Amino acid sequence: MKPLHVAGAAIAVLVAGSLATEAADIAKGRKKLGEIVLGAQGGSDFAVEGKEIKMEGGKSYRLLITSNGGKEYKFMAPEFFRNVWVNQIVINNIEIHPYGAPHALEFDVAGTVEFDFVPIRTGTYDWYIAGLQEQGMTGTLIVE
Repeated sequence: MKPLHVAGAAIAVLVAGSLATEAADIAKGRKKLGEIVLGAQGGSDFAVEGKEIKMEGGKSYRLLITSNGGKEYKFMAPEFFRNVWVNQIVINNIEIHPYGAPHALEFDVAGTVEFDFVPIRTGTYDWYIAGLQEQGMTGTLIVE
């Protein structure tokens, strides 16, 4: 191999390593967003806190979605899920590192899901609880 090719290969490795480090830094520098709370403790099973959440594209975030356990809640945000890079989903301190976005996050009992992601496309995305939209269990995720 000619010395020029070796130097070029070394530069490529350094650049690739630098890019990988930058990508890792985005995930570590996440900001905590507001929380979406489904159902009120001792109140309405259809109550929702955090109906509108705003964020900026290209930044890392952690969104907490909590069920108070009044009903079975299937959290759906299909367009949003398709337009984010998912770093991890954490349930009871168990980390899930998917290769793609989830289809839904379903709560059968009370609990919290931590959803760590980077939005990659701006827009206003609807979320809803499947089958409970008419009871007001909807909201929006806004990426500016």
